[in-house]
Order: sequence, then C-alpha cells, then structure tokens
Amino acid sequence: MLLNNIALFLQIVEKGSLTAAGRELRLSSTTVSERLAALEAHFGVVLLNRTTRAISLTEEGRTLVDGAKQVLGEVEDLEARIRFGAQTLSGPIRISAPSNLGRTHISRGITEFLSDHPAISIELLLSDGYVDLVGEGFDMAFRFGPAIDSSLRSKSLGHSRRFVCASPSYLEKHGAPQIPADLKEHNCLVMRFGAKLDNVWQFGPSPLPQIVSVRGNRVANDSALVQQWCLEGHGIILKSELDVSAEIKAGNLVSLLENHPPSPTLLQMLFPPSRAQPRRVRALVDKLSHVLQEAEWRKG
Repeated sequence: MLLNNIALFLQIVEKGSLTAAGRELRLSSTTVSERLAALEAHFGVVLLNRTTRAISLTEEGRTLVDGAKQVLGEVEDLEARIRFGAQTLSGPIRISAPSNLGRTHISRGITEFLSDHPAISIELLLSDGYVDLVGEGFDMAFRFGPAIDSSLRSKSLGHSRRFVCASPSYLEKHGAPQIPADLKEHNCLVMRFGAKLDNVWQFGPSPLPQIVSVRGNRVANDSALVQQWCLEGHGIILKSELDVSAEIKAGNLVSLLENHPPSPTLLQMLFPPSRAQPRRVRALVDKLSHVLQEAEWRKG
C-alpha cells in the first residue's frame, strides 16, 4: 500500500491538485485525501502545503518526489526483468527540451530508441524556459547555457557554435550588418527565457567578449517561433548551430558576421539530484547523448 500511496502522491504533484489526480486514477476526492493523509502520517511530515486554490511541495515533499521516482522506477525495472527477461526495458520517461532541439534531434533520437524498446513510453515537453525537474517529475532536461539550479546533476554535451542569421528577403530590404555594433540598427528577434530577456548578445571568446544590446519588435518564449519569424524575413536571430545549420545549408538563412563569431553556448543534460536512475533512463541518456554527439555541429 505504501508504494501505491507514493505513486498517488506523484500523480498529485504532476497534475497539480488532488482532484485532478483523483480524476486521472478514477478515485474520489475523499479517497485521495485519505491516502495522502496516510502517507504523511507514515513519514510523520507534511508533504504538501494545500490551499483552496493551489498546492506546493514542502522540502520533505520535494525530497520524496525525487526519491520516489527512483524507487518506483527500480520497482518497474525489476518487474519487467522478471516478467519479460533481463534485457527488456519498460516504463515511462519524462523529458523537457528546448523547442527547436526537441522537434529535431531529440525527437529523432526518441523514435530510434522506442523502435528498440517498445515497452517504454516517453513524454516530451517542449519549453525554452526553466522547468522544475523535481517538482514537475522530469527524469531529464536538455538546456543551453549554465544550469540555474546548482543542486541538479549535469552531463555536458559540449559547446555549440552559435550563428547570427537572417533570411535573404530581410537582407535584400535592410542590408547586412558588418560588425556586431551594426545590430543596434537592425530588427533583432529576441528570445525570452522565463523572466530573462535574451537581448544581450556576446561576440568573441571570454573573458572579454564584445557585448551588444539588441532590440526588435518581436519577442517570444518559443525558439521555433522566433526561428520561423526569421525565415519569414522579419528580423535577425542568434541561434545554436544545432537549430540553424540545416536552414543555412539550404539557403533559407544566411550566416552573418562570420568574422565576428558569437560566443559558443554550453549544451547539457540535467537530472534530479538523486544519484540512482532506472535502467531505462540510463539507456535513453546514452542514446540521446550519442545522437547529439553525432549530429553535425562543432564544439567551440
């Protein structure tokens, strides 16, 4: 019963409310409340702060979310090994990835992985902003740049070159910048990462890169949309080679300021703080790491 209550607790956290978790599992609100109370009584702590409008994890609740995913994952692995043999992997995996990267390289890697492991199910959520890996129940996340949360474990995939790009139609109308400072006179399409506006572009190596503050008439928190605006001729973007190399090769985008390359960006995989990972997660980490390492990009 303890494992069932822990699984219910994870559903409550993932769905954001007791009612939604009950609906998902076809349990009454009373049953969900009673089983959550039993779980808190078992551990002798409060796991969720509850109001009429929202729930939030206590520190003990965050610890349980992280540890519970590992425990339940190992139980699922053990069951699969007993039922189907030691080589069979099964169970769910939840991933967060940037919009562009998720639609291309990550999606392709998932397709190849699932063809080899059909008993696994994968939920891929695309977001260019910060996600709470523990609170939202993710097994891994892909992110460009340094991790915001220092408690997360990370696996570096190297530094990706970045390109300043525009479409041929934009350049026909507005011309091309010759030096980074010229970007101030152009319409730059800017990403928003949560509360952070990515309007300060760096050129050249650290520790003294050239810094240019850009602006434009379009801002979005979706990298795929920003790239689409660029393809439509609305402005200039700063993007990872992983996102734009194919469009540059096809002639749909033009690489600018090649004598003043932007500073590269770190690509890494992030994981919850717990050390243990289910076998299925470890296998997917290896697969996606290989896919990204083999992708056509250079590391700065």
